[in-house]
Amino acid sequence: MDVVRQLHPDEKEANYRLAPHNIDAEQALLGAILVNNEAFYRVSDFLEIEHFYEAIHKEIYEVLGKIIRAGKTATPITAKTFLPDDLLENVTMAQYLARLAAEATTVLNAMDYGQTIYDLALERALIQIGEEMVEVAYDRDVDQSPNTQIESAERQLFDLAEKGRYDGGFQGFNTALRDAIDMAGEAYKRDGGLSGIATGLSDLDRLTGGLQRSDLIILAARPAMGKTSLATNIAFAVAAAYRSSTEADGRIKTENGGIVGFFSLEMSSEQLATRILAEQSEISSADIRRGNIHESQFSKLVDTSNMLAKVPLYIDDTGGISVSQLAARARRLKRQKGLDLLIVDYLQLLSGNSKNSSQNRVQELTEITTSLKALAKELEVPIVALSQLSRQVENRDDKRPQLSDLRESGSIEQDADVVMFIYREEYYLKNKEPKEGTPDHLTWQGEMEQVHGQADVIIGKQRHGPTGTVTLAFIDHLTRFSNLARNSYAPTQIDN
Repeated sequence: MDVVRQLHPDEKEANYRLAPHNIDAEQALLGAILVNNEAFYRVSDFLEIEHFYEAIHKEIYEVLGKIIRAGKTATPITAKTFLPDDLLENVTMAQYLARLAAEATTVLNAMDYGQTIYDLALERALIQIGEEMVEVAYDRDVDQSPNTQIESAERQLFDLAEKGRYDGGFQGFNTALRDAIDMAGEAYKRDGGLSGIATGLSDLDRLTGGLQRSDLIILAARPAMGKTSLATNIAFAVAAAYRSSTEADGRIKTENGGIVGFFSLEMSSEQLATRILAEQSEISSADIRRGNIHESQFSKLVDTSNMLAKVPLYIDDTGGISVSQLAARARRLKRQKGLDLLIVDYLQLLSGNSKNSSQNRVQELTEITTSLKALAKELEVPIVALSQLSRQVENRDDKRPQLSDLRESGSIEQDADVVMFIYREEYYLKNKEPKEGTPDHLTWQGEMEQVHGQADVIIGKQRHGPTGTVTLAFIDHLTRFSNLARNSYAPTQIDN
């Protein structure tokens, strides 16, 4: 169409290469939408305003989208009111819209035109990323390592692959509102009516609303309280509940549960799998390791393992990795397999990126937690990071953990959206057994019966909800947490 050709210099005479684009495809798609508004719905799931190359086409697509979303009919007549009158010296906007509609082809081709425009937009973004990489490599600062450039480029490429863009910046409040409404709608459809991912522990979900997207969740406790056990329980419950659907643009959307990535920096993948196997088969993990099982139990193990093999749970047991390596592997997993929940076991075994931070452990942990929070926002998934607590807990009469026990660990409390502690009174009481046959021993027995097989999950901080305590059942030899028959949490306050 000659009109838009006049907006640009002759491409053959240009002494530079133009970025990839297809004006004809843009015109054909806009014409199809003007003739039949159904064409808009075929591309609106994936095609955004910025994907158009020609500036006036961006304006037209935006106006058509607003009219159609408002429930009105978009035609050359209704659209011209909201667009500038003059396009060129002797061509008005009304004339241009009329020509687009007159030369439009069937709505059946709209998807193909939209995909062409989208692909070319990605190619232009790839070129820009590549040019920036070359420029930075030529003019690299002394304190900027090549690894930093690689991580930056990988992050940009990941964003481009996931969202069709790699630039940040402001977004309109109407976009944020739309996202909030979408989240509420998804919660309405999801099992349990949760806004986040269900952990499989209904009392805990009731207090937290599930694991929220982009949240950094710290799960902290002293050794032997069951941090890894609770993490593996949640990981399996989320992966086992996974259900998905295919979007109009071919992308896979998670409907329930999720795909889980588990970084096990302390235990091997085999040890982790044994724990999950013990929990699901109800056979002691110690018996599984020693082979102390009879034939019927072995059959149950085989059946359980066959069921577990289908669960989308991915384990990385590489020890001593840095937080930047973890981020790169998490991006890769999301790009290749998908990712809805990331678990890190545990925080203190990660290393920072900068040389200066390695000389100061508090500064290094600050860098790690800040990076994990940024990663949670980038990947748009909750990250559950396990953490050790300081020994000062053991010096108190009341050994219930509190937020102050995290203070020596830099910004853990500050960066986290949720901080959860695990506390098992039974563990401490067991070590205080009085001499058998004494009155004190009878009292001790009564106290042990009250707390036997129970664990408290204390919500010490929650940015979007109440704090409080949830009491769960804990079966030590099966490393299993589960719901108690009674409801035993009491919300106390809401963090601002």
